[in-house]
Amino acid sequence: MTLSEIAEGLEVTASQCDRGVAVADDTETPLAEGLRAHADELPCTPEATATLVDAYTAGRSVGDAATDAGVAPMTAAKTLHRCGVSGVCPLAPTRRGVVRDWLDGRIARTEAVALAGGDDADFALATYVETHDPLPAVADVVEAKLAGSSSIGSGLGADDPLGDALGSPDDLR
Repeated sequence: MTLSEIAEGLEVTASQCDRGVAVADDTETPLAEGLRAHADELPCTPEATATLVDAYTAGRSVGDAATDAGVAPMTAAKTLHRCGVSGVCPLAPTRRGVVRDWLDGRIARTEAVALAGGDDADFALATYVETHDPLPAVADVVEAKLAGSSSIGSGLGADDPLGDALGSPDDLR
């Protein structure tokens, strides 16, 4: 059986509409403005949140970012977590399991704090992380802003494992 015999009797009954290329570019919108619609869900103001995200993703510590934004370090960590920024929980995953056990009522708080290690502030932040999920809409705004804010290979510092792989225009001859 040939291909023409297989295709015999087939006909197209619908047409495809050309809708063009979808473009969504919010990189020119200030981050604080994009966060304003979600201000009630954030632990601090949209302006402070934008300052926190900018400082923390630039490599500054949570404490330094908090100082820049004029908020307490605990508020800064909570805000960054709600924005979907990873790495702000002070406890390792297995120690976070201890926090979940305490939240489920399986162990006493004093035992959970002792097993989790760290101090009361670490335990409190881990409890917040376990009881408050990142806000998807806010995380999308932050991710869109971060995706369009830096060029490839810039700002990675001396610890960049691919630093030698990305050349600069000055290297071209």
